[in-house]
Amino acid sequence: MHRMILNETSYFGAGCRESIAIEAKRRGFKKAFFVTDKDLIRFKVADKVIEVFEKNDIPYEVYSDVKANPTIANVQNGVKAYQASGADFIVALGGGSSIDTAKGIGIVVNNPDFADVRSLEGVADTKQKAVPTFALPTTAGTAAEVTINYVIIDEDATKKMVCVDPNDIPAVAIVDPELMYSMPKGLTAATGMDALTHAIESYITPGAWAMSDMFELKAIEMIAANLKAAVDNGNDTTAREAMSQAQYIAGMGFSNVGLGIVHSMAHPLGAHYDTPHGVANALLLPYVMEYNAESPAAPKYIHIAKAMGVNTEGMTEAEGVKAAIQAVRDLSVSINIPQKLHEIGVREEDLHQLAIDAFNDVCTGGNPRPTSIAEIEALYHKAY
Repeated sequence: MHRMILNETSYFGAGCRESIAIEAKRRGFKKAFFVTDKDLIRFKVADKVIEVFEKNDIPYEVYSDVKANPTIANVQNGVKAYQASGADFIVALGGGSSIDTAKGIGIVVNNPDFADVRSLEGVADTKQKAVPTFALPTTAGTAAEVTINYVIIDEDATKKMVCVDPNDIPAVAIVDPELMYSMPKGLTAATGMDALTHAIESYITPGAWAMSDMFELKAIEMIAANLKAAVDNGNDTTAREAMSQAQYIAGMGFSNVGLGIVHSMAHPLGAHYDTPHGVANALLLPYVMEYNAESPAAPKYIHIAKAMGVNTEGMTEAEGVKAAIQAVRDLSVSINIPQKLHEIGVREEDLHQLAIDAFNDVCTGGNPRPTSIAEIEALYHKAY
């Protein structure tokens, strides 16, 4: 048996943020609780959404207490602010961080038994759907607008809590590439590689099946064809639009079948060093692909290589494995992603603790090759 959970309604295309008004009206909503981060306010991206509220007479309240790796406090403060605001729906604008914060707020408001936020870790037994949320991504990226997962940092335990809950999926996803144009090069590169990691990991996870494979192969193909152009020239509207769709398509798959140890290993880096999630994934992906080639997933690598644009005609399985890993590494290098952990401030003496945290991460169960703390630690050393 396979389960698919996707948004009720999604909009795509330049300028589609105007649909906030259509959907709010259709659902009878009166006031928006607008979750975004301070950078998006500073760079005037938030104004593009505020214009839609104002033009359509939708009252709103702004909540911008959001960090790049959001914390339990960000969620709890947001719950209080939402309750005081008189709003009846949430509009979340940002990368994974704003949307994940909004998911946490929306779940706790309607499931007050989970007000400590810690109890949401893993698969939480919430009974009520979250506050209806319209999610507008500004990165091409995490696909948080279509997934049933969100990640919150428990600062006391320095760990990323991965929360998986069908009740948190946004009611409406609004994927407007115009909101992504101001993404700087480094963020475009990192979030694009995050999307590629989602696609590859969920393509080779044991739970993958016909429908998830269909999404992931298409996502890989679109990312391989458009990411470098989006990084090199932020005004390349065709590449930006393709990346906005590709990251969403990848999310449709991974949200439903899961990920693997690239994510398990990336999460502790975010918790310990505040490493941007996309950078951590991008750096680790080729090392983990190499490791996972020794698993029943090996025959799928040639299809990854082909989707990456490699001519795979007449290749053996072993050549396909090599070609897939090389194609990923080449793309990563071409957009200036760091290739070694020591370059991004990771300390060698921390690797053992990072390996313990990674092994215990919820994504480890989705890895195609059974692993151990020692093997993960060896992988961290290899990437160091």
